[in-house]
Amino acid sequence: MTEPAATPPWPAGWRDAFWAGESSDSGGEPWDVVVVGGGISGAGVLREAAHAGLRAVLLEQQDFAAGTSSRSSKLVHGGLRYLATGDWKLTREAVRERQRLLAEAPGLVNPQRMLVPIYAGGKPRNWEMRIGLRLYDAFAGRRLSYALSPQATAAQAPGLDAAGLRQAWSFQDADTDDTRLVLRVLRDARAEGGAALNYARVVGLEQHTDGLQRIDVEDAIQQARHRLRARVVINASGAWAAQVAQSEQYRGRLRPLRGSHLLVPLWRMPLGPGVSWQHHEDRRNVFVYPWAGVALIGTTDLDHEEDLQQEPRATPAEMRYLLDAVNRRFPQLRLRAADVISTYAGVRPVVSSGAADPSAESRESALWVEPGRVTLCGGKLTTFRVAAQQALEAARPWLPGLGRLDANAPIFRPASATAPPARGLRDDAARQRLQGLYGAAWSRLLAQADPAELRPIGSSPHLWAELRWACAEEAVETLGDLLLRRTRLGLLLPDGAAGVAESIRRIAQPALGWDDARWAREYARYREHWQQYHAPPTAEVI
Repeated sequence: MTEPAATPPWPAGWRDAFWAGESSDSGGEPWDVVVVGGGISGAGVLREAAHAGLRAVLLEQQDFAAGTSSRSSKLVHGGLRYLATGDWKLTREAVRERQRLLAEAPGLVNPQRMLVPIYAGGKPRNWEMRIGLRLYDAFAGRRLSYALSPQATAAQAPGLDAAGLRQAWSFQDADTDDTRLVLRVLRDARAEGGAALNYARVVGLEQHTDGLQRIDVEDAIQQARHRLRARVVINASGAWAAQVAQSEQYRGRLRPLRGSHLLVPLWRMPLGPGVSWQHHEDRRNVFVYPWAGVALIGTTDLDHEEDLQQEPRATPAEMRYLLDAVNRRFPQLRLRAADVISTYAGVRPVVSSGAADPSAESRESALWVEPGRVTLCGGKLTTFRVAAQQALEAARPWLPGLGRLDANAPIFRPASATAPPARGLRDDAARQRLQGLYGAAWSRLLAQADPAELRPIGSSPHLWAELRWACAEEAVETLGDLLLRRTRLGLLLPDGAAGVAESIRRIAQPALGWDDARWAREYARYREHWQQYHAPPTAEVI
């Protein structure tokens, strides 16, 4: 089954057409499900609801994946460290979902080998890793881990501290582009009949006497307010769940935790596999691994006490914490603040157990159910499908049309195995990447692409053709949408991609229908935003 070529998920005029249909005589019937939140949790719920034949729509107050789901560590992993806390069920579930994602979406979800060095007198201890990885592999149904000698470890992780190194354990997880994962799930949901709106904020929610939910929506693009009716509202807005539900009770159950990351050029940290170890200050796990042509360093785990309506950013203390961790484990590198290309921070919507240590909190999802409303909180990127089905099952009493949910159904609609010849496309890996990121639409992207635009943009894996495609088909409303989420150019290239800004303008401005004044406003706003939230730290700050 492939997506009809004539129905892109967000065609020209899609927003006006959606609201016009809602106010027409023929479009006034209630929705079965209104999903609030356009991250991976909400996208997963929309996909499962649409696949089940329900009339479903998703509302996101900002851009799709603008919150936590574009700011994760990009790892699709089982959570090896959760075994140490006895959370075997979550680890088993996540490992199995990881294997499914790897099998169904190569190019979008890719194997990522990780090393854990073992030092004399240090932690983790060798026997702990051996037992933990045996379980990890058992959950995956195959042997994926093995031990490395100090010499083999040094060859795979140049610059790793050799003093006291006994050996290293090598194991497999996976990585992804988290935003592109959300967009592919949304595209598949749209192909099944679902609808999804970005910049549509829920400003009112009440239950009517007829049992239906009334949802007041403020469309920031139209500058207009609308009302939807639904049998069920599934609140998947993550750290913002209490605000959407207008519930102080929920606010007390959530514990927003901030995780910050640094990106540095891969030539400064020439890694094959990634490396994970315990920070020398607090024994918290940190890591570095190659991602999208850079080295990704993460992550912190701190209570986020700032206003959730303000975008999170990495603090100087967090930047220093991560740089110190790398320089202690890789002393020859002497990584400095000046080496950092960009930073980003996200807020994890963790359900609080009252643990003193943020890292001790479980990453399992939780469901809070009221008549006609289900709130989905917590959870992991890897297990979004499982959480989505659990949320729909919880909503079943108000969804008489909901049939049996198939836990074994494919997560993604299949991508076409063939595509038209594409002169200028580098290699099979580039083709697989496009196939994974764009699913059934990848052949159409190639067919429409100018061969001259099938070249990578700078040192990033993104192609110029992807910019044009995103502008035409992926609900881009701001320049930040294009450079921070549809592509990651603002994070991967120096100075937020300022060096290729004019080339980006030549493609994006006409494709988006912006005049010169609009482009100037968008670029100025993007630059201000990038400087405030993603610019690398200065030596003075660190």
